[in-house]
Formats: sequence, C-alpha cells, structure tokens
Amino acid sequence: MRRATMGRESTGFMLGRILGSVLLVGLAACSTLNPTAPHLYTLTPRASVAPGPKADWQLLVETPAAAAGIDTPRIALARTPTSLDYFADVSWADRAPNMVQGLIVQTFEDSGRIVSVGRDTVGLRSDYVLKSELRDFQAEYATPSAALPDRVHVRLSAKLVAMPRRTIEAGETFEASAPVRGRSFTDVIAAFDEALGQVTGKLVTWSLSQRFHPSGI
Repeated sequence: MRRATMGRESTGFMLGRILGSVLLVGLAACSTLNPTAPHLYTLTPRASVAPGPKADWQLLVETPAAAAGIDTPRIALARTPTSLDYFADVSWADRAPNMVQGLIVQTFEDSGRIVSVGRDTVGLRSDYVLKSELRDFQAEYATPSAALPDRVHVRLSAKLVAMPRRTIEAGETFEASAPVRGRSFTDVIAAFDEALGQVTGKLVTWSLSQRFHPSGI
C-alpha cells in the first residue's frame, strides 16, 4: 500500500510540473503576441511660409533618405554627439522619414503657392522632384546625466531635380534647434514640432522662390 501511494504521489507531482510548464509557455506566448503597446505621437508643426507668387510647376516629394538610427518609428535621443538612443515606451505613429515627408507636402499645400504637390508614391507626372536626406531628428542633452533633454535638433538636406532629365537644379540644407521648455515628455514633442516647423517653413519658402519653367529648362 505504501509503495502504491508513493507511485500515485510521484505521478501527481510530474503531472503538476508538466501542467505548470505548459501554463508558463502559454503565458509567454500571450506576452509575445500581445506586447505592451507604446504611446504613439505625431507632429503638427506650424510652419511659416513667406508670401510670394504662385509657382506654375508641379512637384512630387520623395520620402527623405535617413540613416538606420533615424529611419525608425522610435523617438531618438542623443546624450553625446557620438551616441544615439531611444525613449522607452513611446514611438512615432510612423517611421520618422514618412512622417516628415507628409508634413512637407502639407506645408506646400497650406502655403497655397503651388499648382500641384504630392508624395512621389502617387505616381503622377511632375516637373520637379524634391529629394532630401534627414540628417538629424533627435532630442539632445547638454549634460548626459540630465533627466530630460535640453533641445531638439532637426537638419534636412534638399535638392530639386528637374524631370524627366533628372538634373539637379538647386540644393540647400536647412537646420533648426528648439529648446525643451518643460519637464514632461509632451514638452519634448512640442520642441520637435517647433524645430521641424522651422525647417519645413524654410524648405518650402526656398523651393517656391526658385524661378523654374514647367519644362524644367
């Protein structure tokens, strides 16, 4: 009787371990399938475009090229000039270059100074294409040990390319920094809005000041 009882206890113990392992695997699978979603942010910069005559040429805006550290939905930060990290538990609603592309198009449209503008993905004919590279798009720390960054830095290099010859007609680099004016993360987002608004405003004003003919000649 004693030996039989021990057998039943041993079998029950093994079954308990197996069921426990299955439960842990199941919980791990649920964790993998349902990760904690980050808080998503988007930008709505108020860009100021100088008044002037309406451009009589059509423009397509390409997605800005960017290094891998910026070409991501993650919100970048730099504690030193040679390092790049990301804020935890927050993210842009799209990859940074895609978001910037959409805001450039919106700034052109809001200016009311161009016949036609759109993303290059729409496949429409254009007189010019705006190619660009997003070289800086991060919050920066003056002191690496600080609790929050001190400023946001945005730098964009742009070229206007005549179609269909694909000749570069003009090129310029636009840069802006905006201070973080508070202690919350929404203040960091507001600084991104301010810096990007300055850059897109300068970019669009410069683009529309170019005296092109629709033929690109």
